[in-house]
Amino acid sequence: MSSITVRNLPEETHRALRVRAAMAGRSTEAEVRAILESVARPEGRIKLGSLLAEIGQQAGGVELEIERDKSSAEPMSLNDSS
Repeated sequence: MSSITVRNLPEETHRALRVRAAMAGRSTEAEVRAILESVARPEGRIKLGSLLAEIGQQAGGVELEIERDKSSAEPMSLNDSS
């Protein structure tokens, strides 16, 4: 899991985060994670795959006939033999 460091956070903001975290019954760090998650990945966000599936269903469905290439591929060489 990734981590970040926030520098130069005003003391008033830090204090507000601590209060908000205490009111939610979690640590300040957990509160910051929750805030970032809710902003970066909101519940009502449009998910592209779901949207495309819905459009396809509204259009009466879409049938794709895609045949996968099942031939074996040659492995890539990392040695420069030129």
